Amino acid sequence: MKMIKTTFVTTFLALGLSPGFGMAQTELQFGHVGNPGSLFDVSAKEFAERANERLGDDYKVEVYGSSQLGGDDSMMQKLKLGQLTFTLPSTVMSSVVDEFGLFEMPYLIKDREHMKRVIDEVIEPDLYPLVEEEGYKILAVWENGFRQITNNKRPIETPEDLEGLKLRTPKGAWRVRMFEEYGANPSPMALSEVFTALQTGTMDGQENPLVQIHSQKFQEVQDYLSMTNHVYTPAYVVVSKRHWEDLPEDVRNILEETAQEVQGFVYETAARQDEELLGEMEAAGMEVNEADQQAFIDASGPIYERFDEEVEGGGDLVDRVLALGGED
Repeated sequence: MKMIKTTFVTTFLALGLSPGFGMAQTELQFGHVGNPGSLFDVSAKEFAERANERLGDDYKVEVYGSSQLGGDDSMMQKLKLGQLTFTLPSTVMSSVVDEFGLFEMPYLIKDREHMKRVIDEVIEPDLYPLVEEEGYKILAVWENGFRQITNNKRPIETPEDLEGLKLRTPKGAWRVRMFEEYGANPSPMALSEVFTALQTGTMDGQENPLVQIHSQKFQEVQDYLSMTNHVYTPAYVVVSKRHWEDLPEDVRNILEETAQEVQGFVYETAARQDEELLGEMEAAGMEVNEADQQAFIDASGPIYERFDEEVEGGGDLVDRVLALGGED
C-alpha cells in the first residue's frame, strides 16, 4: 500500500499537480538546448505565451532552455517516458529517422519560402508518418537556420581552407560526413559543451546559425566568421505520440494550432536576427568573410551520392525538394 501511495504522489508531482490540496494547474514542460536570446528560446517563449492565453487555468506551458532538461538525445527519451511534453530537436532528427538526413544535405534549401513548400509537399506527407512509427509526433516545423562557420585559425573561403580543422558539429552523422568530405576533422559534441571546447582549443571551430553563435557567445572565443550558408536546418516541435493522446482533445487542438501559427513569427524573427547579428559579430571583433559558395557546392556531390545510396528513396526526396526551389 505504501508503494502504491508513493507512486501516486510521484506521478502527480511529475505532472505539476499537487496531491492533497486538490487538482492544481498541469505544467506542460517545453525543453530545448538554446540559450537566452537564441531563436529556440524566443520561439518557444512566444509559443508558450500564445498557448497559455488560450489554455485557461488547467494547463500551462513552461519553457526550460539552455539544456536544463538535458541534451537533445536525453529530451527525446524523456518524451517517450512522459517526463517532458515538448522538445525542439533539429539535426538530431536524422538519428531518429534516416530520411531526415535530407536536411543535412548542403545547399539544398534556397530560402524560407522554399522551405514552406517543402514542409507542405514533402515533410508533412512523407516524413511525419515515419516519425510517428518511432513513437513521436511533429506539431510544427520551426527553424534553427542557415549555418555559418567560425574558427580561430583562418578565414574559410573554400573547402580547402577546412583541411585538418578541428570542427565541432551536432550529433548528426551526415554533418560529420559532409565536413570530412570537405577535409575538416569534425567531432560531434553537445551544444552546452562547445564554448569551453573553443575556449580551451580542444576545438578550432564550429558551425551554427548566427543566432546560435551569438546567444552562445562564441564571438568571445572565435576570431573568424565565414558566411558559408552551407546547410539550412529546420527545427521540429516534437511530442510523444502516446502521451500526447493522454491530453484532452481541446488542449491538443490549442497546442497544435498555436505551434503552427508561431511558424510565421519564427521565420520573421530569424530573418531579422540574421541581418542584425552580423553587424554585432563584426562589432565584437570577429573578422567576417563571404565564402565561395560555388566551391562548396562543387565539392558536395559525393555526400549527395552517399545519401542516395544509403537512404531508401533518398535521391527521390532530394529531387523533389530541389524541384520546389524554382517557384519563387
